[in-house]
Order: sequence, then structure tokens, then C-alpha cells
Amino acid sequence: MSQSLHPMLNIAIKAARAAGAIINRGSQDLDILKVSSKGPNDFVSEIDQMAEAAIIEILLGAYPGHGILAEESGREHGAKNSEFTWIIDPLDGTTNFLHGFPAYAVSIALAWRGVVQQAVVYDPTRNDLFYASRGRGAYLNDKRLRVSKRTRLADSLIGTGFPFRKGDNLQRYLKMMEVMMPACAGLRRPGAAALDLCYVAAGWYDGFFETGLSPWDIAAGSLMITEAGGLVGNFTGDADFMYQREVVAGNPKVYGQFVTLLAPFSRAIADDGSAVEGETTKPAKPAKAVPADSLAGLVAAAQLGDTGADAAPAAEAAAPAERERKPVRIRKPAIPTADIPVTQRPPSGRTDGRMDGRSDGGRGFGPRGDGDERGRGTGRPAPGRPLPPKR
Repeated sequence: MSQSLHPMLNIAIKAARAAGAIINRGSQDLDILKVSSKGPNDFVSEIDQMAEAAIIEILLGAYPGHGILAEESGREHGAKNSEFTWIIDPLDGTTNFLHGFPAYAVSIALAWRGVVQQAVVYDPTRNDLFYASRGRGAYLNDKRLRVSKRTRLADSLIGTGFPFRKGDNLQRYLKMMEVMMPACAGLRRPGAAALDLCYVAAGWYDGFFETGLSPWDIAAGSLMITEAGGLVGNFTGDADFMYQREVVAGNPKVYGQFVTLLAPFSRAIADDGSAVEGETTKPAKPAKAVPADSLAGLVAAAQLGDTGADAAPAAEAAAPAERERKPVRIRKPAIPTADIPVTQRPPSGRTDGRMDGRSDGGRGFGPRGDGDERGRGTGRPAPGRPLPPKR
């Protein structure tokens, strides 16, 4: 790599490559690997554990005072109260790895006071190294990464992930699919979120969304996207996504359209009500109300189980009860002059009752000698006033 890298990033790259070497060796003997289950459809192999041990050894060897948050061992290693925390997924895409499907990666991120500063995602099958430092850009090997320039969601290729653990809300996800599939050019699900986020940073995807993810799945990839000029957040568009178990990312144009469609599905807690081990789950911010006749409004109605003619009323029920009332300008009615004595009427047909006390040739107020109520049109002066001199 030609550019000068941050020392902590260099250590992370060294650890990722060491884990990648272990994974590549293990991929040659998949039949003899020891595999255990953490839950239904959630596997861990001895390769996961060996790769994680190698990463932790290298990181703590260089920075013994740092903390560790790893997928397999949690916070067992490192300093518990350090401001620096390494967030590690030694093998993102274990199910792919166990089946020989070449879509998996090593993910390592360094957070300082909860904000990711350094990130590495290593794809050992292609020898692709994604890395980023906050404020210094994101790279694939030696090539600078930029998000795509597409502006329409209808033209975009979107990455996602399917729920596969017990307790995942499959019905909610199927409704999301029903909304997203006709709205974009295509959906893809390789099965490794860390790589999916890097693909957004590289511009290969225009966007990505998934629920049920943990910090080690998204920490490194999220920095790749922001350093490549993209946006990442939860389904309501809020930047607080790391522990919300939902994420949406994309280039700035697509991201805004994404949030509009996904906000009704936001649920910033685990589907089974549990939080990430060792962390406090933060409450989700309420989504903004949307018009009932918009696509997002129909989605809100679909969440309530309404279809057809009942969909619009259900979406309207989700809107605010009180709407802003515009000010109404009230005009005073004109005062009729039919019943007002001549001596009390205002000049020149005025109906507001104003009098200026003048009696000069039709502009002032007062009876005229000719009986003309309007005080104009006769050319004769009022009583007691001489004619003006002729010019």
C-alpha cells in the first residue's frame, strides 16, 4: 500500500490477514471441521474460534490497554473500561463458509468513545482488503472508494439479508420485500453484511438494508460507507444505528428514498425483545407521519393488516389528529347608507363613517346649496363662498 496508514489501522490489517490465512486453510478441509450450533441456523466452527483468537492476540499484543467486543467471546478479553474498543467478527458469513460458498469476510473496527475510527474488512477468497480511517477516505487495496452516482431508487441495485434466526419477524420482513422489490432494479442477498456494506462503499450496490444485525456485523462497513461519501443510519434515518438492530445505507440520493419506504418498519429493538449482550438497547424515535395516499402511507396501513378499501383510512389514522389551521381573514361588512340622513353620510360615497370636515367643491362634507348629496358635479360654490377668479 502506497499511502501512509494510521498505526492502529496497520495493526488491524495485520490481524485481518492472519485470520484470513486461517480461514483459507480451513476452507480446504470443510468435511473434517468441528461445527457447533449457537441456535437454529446459527453456526460456529472451530475456524471462527481460531481466527478470533489470532486477531485478539495481535491486537492486545500491540495495545494491551484496549477493550475487545468479539462475536464469539464477547467482552471476555481486554480492558473492560477502556475508551478504545476493538469490534471483531472473525468470520462474517459462517454458513456460506461451511457450504463452500465464497462470500465471507473478516471484519475489524476500532471505536473510540463509541465512534468508529479505523476499519478493515478482508475477503480472503479474493484477497480483497477494504480499509478506512476516519477523515482519510476508504480504499479497496490501493483504490479510493466512492459510492455510486445513481439518483433514482428505481434504477438501483440493493443488497439485503434475510431473517434466519428463531424469533426473527419473518412477516414484517416479507412486507418490506413487498415494498422494496417493485421500487428498485433488483435485490441481492449474498449473506455477509460486512461485505454488503463494503459493496455500497465501492458503488457496486446503490444501497443496503437489513434487520437483526449486531455491532460486529456493521461497525467496520459503516465507516467504509461514510468515508466513501455515503450515508448510513437506522430505518428512521437517525445516525444512532449501531445497537438498534437495523441498518440502511446508500448514496445520498438513494438513502433519502430508502428511509421514506422503510421508516414504517422501524423497530429499534430485537424482535424477541432482547438487547445485545453487554449493551443497552436505545428506544427508537417515532417515524414522521406520511400522507395516506403516498406509498409510505400504504405501507403503514399494510402494517396494521388493512388492504384494499380499508388501507387509506388506516394510514390516515396514523397521521396527527390535529392539523395546522390556517388563519382566516374576516372582512367587516359595508355599512348601508340608505337609512342614514344626508347630513350624516360620509363624503364621496364612503361607508366607513369617516368625516374630514371639508366643504370645498365636492371633496368636503356638508350640504350643498344645490341639494346634491355627493357634493360634486354642479360647479357652484357652497353658500357663503365666492366664485374663484377666472383665469
